Formats: sequence, C-alpha cells, structure tokens
Amino acid sequence: MDMKKNNLFNEFAKVPAKAWKQKIQFDLKGADYNDTLVWESPEGIKVKPFYHTEDLENVNLDSFTGDTKWNIGQEIFANDAIKANKKALKSLSQGVESLSFTIPTEDIDAKVLLQGIDSKSVPIHFNLQFLSTAYLKNLYDTTDLASSNIYLNIDIIGNLARTGNWFLSKERDHEVLNQILTSIQAKSILSIDVSLYQNAGANIVQQLAYALAHANEYLNHCNNLEHSFKHFQEITFKVAIGPNYFFEIAKLRALRILWRTIAGAYGIVSDCHIIAVPTKRNKTLYDYNVNMLRTTTECMAAILGGSNTVQNISYDSIYHKTNDFGERIAKNQLLIVKHESYLDKVHNPVDGTYYVEKLTSQLSEKALELFKNIEENRGFLKQLKDHTIQKKIRESAKKEQELFDQSEEILVGTNKYQNMDDKMGNALELYPFLKTNKRKTLIEPVIEKRLAENIEQKRLKDE
Repeated sequence: MDMKKNNLFNEFAKVPAKAWKQKIQFDLKGADYNDTLVWESPEGIKVKPFYHTEDLENVNLDSFTGDTKWNIGQEIFANDAIKANKKALKSLSQGVESLSFTIPTEDIDAKVLLQGIDSKSVPIHFNLQFLSTAYLKNLYDTTDLASSNIYLNIDIIGNLARTGNWFLSKERDHEVLNQILTSIQAKSILSIDVSLYQNAGANIVQQLAYALAHANEYLNHCNNLEHSFKHFQEITFKVAIGPNYFFEIAKLRALRILWRTIAGAYGIVSDCHIIAVPTKRNKTLYDYNVNMLRTTTECMAAILGGSNTVQNISYDSIYHKTNDFGERIAKNQLLIVKHESYLDKVHNPVDGTYYVEKLTSQLSEKALELFKNIEENRGFLKQLKDHTIQKKIRESAKKEQELFDQSEEILVGTNKYQNMDDKMGNALELYPFLKTNKRKTLIEPVIEKRLAENIEQKRLKDE
C-alpha cells in the first residue's frame, strides 16, 4: 500500500493560522483577542492561545537536546568524610545514579569519602568551597580525573557573585585557575552556577544571558592559555528550574543552542552538561506538602528540557535539617518519574512542538541580544563590579514579588487558599528566611530570596 496516496490527512485542507484566529475572534463574541487571550511573560514574550506551523518559519528545528538520557543525582554535603561516604553508598543502593559532593575544607579525606564508589560507572561532581590545586592533585590518588565521569566544577566567578569576594584574591584566584587548567587532565573542570541568578529573582532571559556572559569570561581567560580549550570538551551548567513549565523546558533547550553558538565562535566543538535542580524561590513554609507537587513538575520540565543530571530537593528542606524521610521522598519522586512514567524512554519528546520550539527561539534571540549588550559594556565581571547585574536582578525580583504580593502569582497555601490552622513555629529546625551577615565584601553579592518570606514571617509572628 502506498502510504502517501492513502494518507487520511490528504482529505483535509490545511487551515492557515489566520483562519484559526478568525474562528477564535468569532467565538469571543466581541471580546478583544489580545486583551483576553494573549499574555506577556516577564521576559517580554507575548504568549498566544494557539501555535501553528506558520510560527516555525525561520526557526531552526534541529534537535539540540540529544537522547532523553538523564541521571538521578544526589547532592551530599561532605563535612564528615565517613558519614558522607556512608550516605553516598546508601543512596546508590536506593537508585541514585550520580553523586555531587560539596566539600567545605581541605581536611576532608578524599580516599575516605570515595571508598567503595566506582568512578568508572558513577558520575561524580565535586563542588569545593575553597580553591586548591594541591587538593585536586590529591584526588589523583583516589580516582581517575581523566575519566569522563569526573566533574570538578571550578567556578571562581560564581563564588565572587555569591559571596561578594574571591576565594583568595582576584590575582591569586586566576593564578590557581591557570595552574588547574594546565596541570589537571580532567575532562570537565569549569562550571557555571546559573541557579544563583534564578533563585535571586532573575527572569529567564537574564539567566540565559548571564550564563553565557559568565561562561564567556572563562573562554576569554582560556583564550590566552595554550591548549586550555581542551577543557571545554564539556562544561557544566547548574540551573534552577522554576514553575513556568513550558518556559523552563525551552530555557534548557535554548541554553544548549546558545552555548554551542558561543563555543563555535571560539572554534570549539563543545557540549554542556546540565545539572538541574528545583528552584528554592517558590518553596513555602506553610502547606509544605505542596512543595512536592512543585518539585515534581520542575523535575519533569528539567527532564523534557534535556538535563543530563536532575537533583531533587526535599519538600521540607527550607525548615528541616537533612533527614532520611525527606530525602527518600525526593529520590522516590525521580524514581517514579523515570521508571514508572518512562520519561527516559521517548527520544526528544518536545522536538517539533510548535509552542516549545517558538519559545526556544524567542528566548535564544532575546538572551543573545542581552549577552551582546553585556559584552559591549565590558563584560560580565565589569558589570558585577559596577553592580549592574545585581541591580537588574533586583528589578526583576521586585516585579515578581509585586505579582506575588498582589496574588497575581499564586503559591497555593501561602498567598491563596491558606489553612490558618496550620502552625509552623514549633517545627523550625532551620531559619527559613534571608540571613543578614554584615561583613566586608569587594562587591555586593547576588542574594537568593524566596517569594513567601515576608508573608511567612508575619504568620509566624501572629501564631
């Protein structure tokens, strides 16, 4: 049978976008189409009620997400090597596929930390809260740093943005970075912490542009080092996923496109490893079980957007110390999504969808425009020092906060449908609000803050 001749859709005439819009306008019975059905995102993107194949004209439809293959990750704070190792081995036995160790000091014995963990089969990310060539070289005694499963995630600029200070000093940080790039033979050394910008209130276009400008500082730095571009075989981006489901899918797809574009400008063929985590910004103290719904949809968006590693957070992480129950629930959410919802079986499920493809294109274009503006104004580091980046993020965060305060952005159980019998004063093991710690910094740090903090503090006071 000739399928082309017997295609059932040949019986139907193609309906142009104009005809669909006319039908909608007729059904609106006089209401304005744009005022009623078109809304504008914080990024300045006007979202229509329907998308058509005509929207994909001049849109690159090449797949940028790769196979839908992703690892269930777990982040472990390794302030005690023995306990962290025990926790890692237990997590691996419960279905975790990738480990991320946050190491606070050079006193943590890497051999003890990694005992019994096979780095050839388990991807391992190291997040050092200090800068030391000696410590990294010492890892050679424990694991094969040249392995494709080892990620060092060095980010001196991210530390400056987060803390307001360099690890040591500007000159010394760059000297140590040079030593690492020229003496350590790991496949993936550099990392970009984009999650900081999202959790501080940056909109999606800002997150993408800052990620690019942040990465470009390292590209410029390495451009002056012989053979250093070999370390860009794969760069790591840590990204926080917000609640705007389709926009977040498009954000991750746009990030891959933009990274390949900027890497190509330096003559590099490079991919990026994306670690995705749910945002902290919309997590709440009251009606905390809703946090499980939020993290589930955010993890799903991360997967469909093409993340390589997804690390969930516990529903109670903002007010409880790390506990087995909360972590088990967080792991089980990902296990269910992977092994029962089969979100690792379909090849690039969002490729070709009109809405997501159009969003990806729009976000990419807007982010590239902002990135070029940053570069024309002397780059990301310069704008951090001038506090331009911090100002722009504050402006974006303020707009979002106003929407929340006016109940136009809803967090169920917090600014709408509150259970006023819900009491949390006696449940706090951690301080869930922005902490102020007066200290001397070189620049104003980028500060993370949740949307619900003000309303939660008032409710706690009134209990």
